[in-house]
Amino acid sequence: MGSSLLSSTAIFRVMFIVLLNILWLFPEFARSAGITRHYKFNVKLQNVTRLCHTKSIVSVNGQFPGPPIIAREGDRVVVKVVNHVQNNVTIHWHGIRQLQSGWADGPAYVTQCPIQTGQSYVYNFTIAGQRGTLFWHAHISWLRSTLYGPIIILPKKNVPYPFPKPHKEVPIIFGEWWNADPEAVITQALQNGGGPNVSDAYTINGLPGPLYNCSAQDTFKLKVKPGKTYLLRMINAALNDELFFSIANHTLTVVDVDAIYVKPFKTDTILITPGQTTNLLLKAKPHFPNATFLMAARPYATGRGTFDNSTVTGLLHYEPPSKPSPSASSSKNLTVFKPTLPPLNDTSFAANFTRKLRSLGNSQFPANVPQKVDKRFFFTVGLGTNPCPQNQSCQGPSNSTMFAASVNNVSSILPTTAMLQAHFFQQSKGVYTTDFPTTPIFPFNYTGTPPNNTMVSNGTKAVVLPFNTSVELVLQDTSILGIESHPLHLHGFNFFVVGQGFANFDSNKDPPKFNLVDPVERNTVGVPSGGWVAIRFHADNPGVWFMHCHLEVHTSWGLKMAWIVMDGKQPNQKLPPPPSDLPKC
Repeated sequence: MGSSLLSSTAIFRVMFIVLLNILWLFPEFARSAGITRHYKFNVKLQNVTRLCHTKSIVSVNGQFPGPPIIAREGDRVVVKVVNHVQNNVTIHWHGIRQLQSGWADGPAYVTQCPIQTGQSYVYNFTIAGQRGTLFWHAHISWLRSTLYGPIIILPKKNVPYPFPKPHKEVPIIFGEWWNADPEAVITQALQNGGGPNVSDAYTINGLPGPLYNCSAQDTFKLKVKPGKTYLLRMINAALNDELFFSIANHTLTVVDVDAIYVKPFKTDTILITPGQTTNLLLKAKPHFPNATFLMAARPYATGRGTFDNSTVTGLLHYEPPSKPSPSASSSKNLTVFKPTLPPLNDTSFAANFTRKLRSLGNSQFPANVPQKVDKRFFFTVGLGTNPCPQNQSCQGPSNSTMFAASVNNVSSILPTTAMLQAHFFQQSKGVYTTDFPTTPIFPFNYTGTPPNNTMVSNGTKAVVLPFNTSVELVLQDTSILGIESHPLHLHGFNFFVVGQGFANFDSNKDPPKFNLVDPVERNTVGVPSGGWVAIRFHADNPGVWFMHCHLEVHTSWGLKMAWIVMDGKQPNQKLPPPPSDLPKC
């Protein structure tokens, strides 16, 4: 492993520990009213070696993964991003509500034009009503394969966790590694219409682990003390794969998802989709166990396409007693226990796990579920096809078609200027239209035999919502080119997952079973494979808000759309003008 890698991984861990200790030991640094925290992100190339393969990656400050953002609830965060690479760049602060700060959300051509080579942009936002784990990542093309890092949101000063205070907190970020350049991978796929080449490895905090070629030294290791409790801040920053995760012979307690507390429950295995975060309590065994334990993650895969069918592992080490007993083995001779993960296509596990997630829903952290609905929407999500260009043979479902993906059969095309600017200055003509279909134009048996015509329509369309509209949205998977789970992410809002089920949504039978008391609140939800999910949210945040599948290949193929939320009447219900340094297209 190159020296740059040792330093980048070490820097990541040291920075996280130092910053966390400062906040805990010196709470005066974070008054309850919140303070302003300044960061500088230099986007630059960095040589990195994984799987005995060295390549130049796009990084922040030369680190892989990137540096953590650490703040308290109520703090203002100001990040100056300077682009030193040839690629256009934007950064998205995934899950941050961005109340009245839509200009800082980050998706390219939705809320901003990208930051061009040699240019900079200051992202300025306040963290309101959130505490837990989120993450930041690039939001243009596939650059987020290496441009990502954690956002750690601590509670306000003197506000405890609603669970026992952990001995230590550890971020665990899943990623994907390509030996090739991921930008070239998706460029080739979009040209030939086929599925993109899959990744060569999954990573934990940038490290693939011993099951991969040439990677025994590149293994994440977590050292724990017997009897202590650890908070694991799990983030799935992988591009195209939902993941199962488990630690051998240890039970995990889920306490928070997407920076919202949940009713704690115990599990041996979690499911985490790209775009989701999960905080887990890990209670170490009371005595030195004379063993080492593998932690492992591998895909939950439901689609017909190829995927990276490999397993990333890390090691859980126990700190040995200061005076080892005569029976204690040396660290090299310890028994290694391996976890058992669900089968790759275990949809029943996925459904049962997600049903256990419930909002904490107490007086301090209420679940403010919309009880009445102003507008209802029904969106199908899934794959489809576009025709192959003339005089070209393609590698899609047939040699005359290219893979596409859509919402209500609209495969979305990003404009060449930012939608938010066009909306704010009332110059939307030629940028987008506001006729996105609220229900499928051609209804069919969504999870039954697919229609013969799989062609999608293409366009840049949005839904307009008056301020504070109460929205109910049903997302329905389809069987076109195969049923598949789709992790849908909504920018600018949290939503409540009030219902889910398999087969086709029934508007008469299913709504009476909705949970309107303590449904889980989050920003990314898996639409069940061959099923549906129902969410509710208040459109209380003016701006243009992207909604898309967080499987990056599906976003590239068009599974995305935008919500436009109009200004309210009060000053605090209006989107302010853009900052002076907003990038130009």
